[in-house]
Amino acid sequence: MKFATKAIHAGVHPDESTGAIMTPIYQTSTYVQDGVGNHKGYEYSRTLNPTRHALEKNIAAIENGNFGACFGSGLAAIDCVIKMLNPGDEVISTNDLYGGSYRLFKTIFEKYGIKFHFVDMQHPTNVESHVNADTKLIWVETPTNPMMNIIDIEAMASIAKKAGAMLCVDNTFATPYLQNPLDLGADIVMHSVTKYLGGHSDVVMGALVCNDEEIAKEMYRIQNSTGAVTAPMDSFLVLRGIKTLHLRVQRHCENGEKLANFLVNHPKIEKVYWPGFPTHPNHDVARKQMRGFGGMISFTLKGNRLEDALEVVKKVEIFALAESLGGVESLIGHPATMTHASIPKEVREKTGVVDSLIRLSVGIEDADDLIADLTLALA
Repeated sequence: MKFATKAIHAGVHPDESTGAIMTPIYQTSTYVQDGVGNHKGYEYSRTLNPTRHALEKNIAAIENGNFGACFGSGLAAIDCVIKMLNPGDEVISTNDLYGGSYRLFKTIFEKYGIKFHFVDMQHPTNVESHVNADTKLIWVETPTNPMMNIIDIEAMASIAKKAGAMLCVDNTFATPYLQNPLDLGADIVMHSVTKYLGGHSDVVMGALVCNDEEIAKEMYRIQNSTGAVTAPMDSFLVLRGIKTLHLRVQRHCENGEKLANFLVNHPKIEKVYWPGFPTHPNHDVARKQMRGFGGMISFTLKGNRLEDALEVVKKVEIFALAESLGGVESLIGHPATMTHASIPKEVREKTGVVDSLIRLSVGIEDADDLIADLTLALA
């Protein structure tokens, strides 16, 4: 079954009692049993809810996985992965990553004895040099947030396998439509479902997908034990959102390419970060493992002045100044003071998150209108 068909049909069936084509919102906390232990597969909605269950099967299918689990946020999904580790274990992580992931690793889990190494993963040798007997997880974002670095998933899978470690890939920016890490050797795929999978800026949710049954058992054990699950209404909204994921991401990619080419030729722009450029580091890797280059773009202004960046993000009219990404509407953000403010200045600047860096989540509006909006803001 091809992607568009899976996005619409996988995991969902007409309601048996009414024939409703859309999965109902099972807004219930508990389920009546005919006798002790004699039930219809559902006992309590923290453990399993029919609406969430349909979504988990759908997300697993579009990632070519066997097991899916949904959580109350992307960070709750990441939290589940790190809880699979033990004190003394070590994690090798992308050095350019979402600020919330960095904060979770450093301020929550480090004090429980888990050690994190933040490494430039564009070169696999950098990762190999940090591997030791305690390495239990390699954490990858690709494309990275916000510098749009590309990491070779197959190379990371090879390193993880040799080390006896798990490989987890945050696939939020690429989406399952453009990239499938499990097919490239990853053990777990993570999504901030809030972003492209939901696609309409009306849900906060996270998801994990895997193929290994033992990893899945641990994933479900932690999900049930900690209770950071998503609600039935949110599950319904994401099921609806995924049905148009392929159409939306196609348009995100088309608009992203047009805006990237506009920005790279603008006299006030110092540098544009978008993996579709042949000059982008690891562009060949992006072409190998992705089916398109997405709608996320970052760029810096000449002079690298904070006040200039703040003026640009303030002057736009169609782009909305807001956190998050991946919705149908275009968003603009200033990573240093917004999404990555929790990362110390000296740390984030080493990865390129400087004061003039601006990040765009290019939506599905008319590209000409978006270009006109940026033209005025940059004038």
